[in-house]
Amino acid sequence: MSQGQCLCGAVKIATQQPVDKISVCHCEMCQRWNGGPSFTIDCHSDISIDGEEFITRFASSEWAERAFCKQCGTHLFYHLHTPSSYYVSSTLFEETKSATLAMQIFVDSKPAYYNFIEKTPMLTEQDIISLMSK
Repeated sequence: MSQGQCLCGAVKIATQQPVDKISVCHCEMCQRWNGGPSFTIDCHSDISIDGEEFITRFASSEWAERAFCKQCGTHLFYHLHTPSSYYVSSTLFEETKSATLAMQIFVDSKPAYYNFIEKTPMLTEQDIISLMSK
């Protein structure tokens, strides 16, 4: 089991999922929310939360919400409602220091001022829409 926490430690998130593969989202919402791309671990629906009372959830779309610690402001996760999937901020987990980039999505929204040198699958917005409609 891996356990991570926000900056102040008020919220702790644990998962049985591996935390060695990081996905990067370049969509405009993630960029605005994070000040850059979002680096996450796909925890599926396998998370347990300690400190729920310190979490603020924001309905960023009809199909998902974003959550942050209301005490320190740490971005915690993106939660897709159906099917229930939690994409947890990778840096909450200490073990991700040795993780690798596994995939990049919404690459057609990525600004020109940064690029990653790692070779990963790179999916566009249309690729994601096609995958979700299957």
